[in-house]
Amino acid sequence: MGSVSSAEARKRRQRRVRKKVLGTSERPRLCVFRSSRHIYAQIIDDSTGSVLAQASTVSKDLREKLPQPKGNVGEAALIGSEIAQRALERGIRSVVFDRNGFLYHGRVKALSEAARGQGLEF
Repeated sequence: MGSVSSAEARKRRQRRVRKKVLGTSERPRLCVFRSSRHIYAQIIDDSTGSVLAQASTVSKDLREKLPQPKGNVGEAALIGSEIAQRALERGIRSVVFDRNGFLYHGRVKALSEAARGQGLEF
């Protein structure tokens, strides 16, 4: 058995989780992706394959709230609260959380806790 890179391990976790986690129109999927500098969140209805709401540190309307993207926990919490507000505006109260193979720690955890704090249920 050879060693597995961290990217391959994340892809394995992603496939394993995606078998169970599926977004419907009643309860869409909140998908999180993080890079070294940015974090992205999308609410996806898998039955139609459409993105219902999105927020990220690279979107123009949020870029002015962030001084310089550094990829820290504070920015992730801001994105979490923003995606929750956008979901609630569209009438989405409950979602399933897809951490996309990333460990539930640090920025991913901060985003989910901020979204829960704004009233989004998962």
